[in-house]
Amino acid sequence: MPKSTLSLSALAGAALFAGAALAHHGWSWAEADQIDLTGTITTISFAPPHPTLELETAEGSWRIELGNPNQTQRSGFVEGVVAVGDEITVRGNRSLDPDEKRLKAVRVVVEGKNYDIYPSRIVTN
Repeated sequence: MPKSTLSLSALAGAALFAGAALAHHGWSWAEADQIDLTGTITTISFAPPHPTLELETAEGSWRIELGNPNQTQRSGFVEGVVAVGDEITVRGNRSLDPDEKRLKAVRVVVEGKNYDIYPSRIVTN
């Protein structure tokens, strides 16, 4: 394969990967307005690509997506801060799909302490 064809193939592959990464990591799936949810943690995972929580609220069970593992850790929200059964409040942007109970968290509040995962995105009243 000629060198120029190989370079174009590599460039095309990189562009496809970048597009998929942006689609996955973007906020296009979430509403602009933010809401607060309070509930009890039923599951928690700090595994890549994004740590997640399942939160049982008065409105039902919600999937809470946090930042990537490094970003979540920088906020101070690390393993051991919460456990299954703990009550927390999360602020974030819910899914545009009204039937999907999914929230991209910008802040997690545990016993009055704020863990700001996306500080520049936090909207306060």
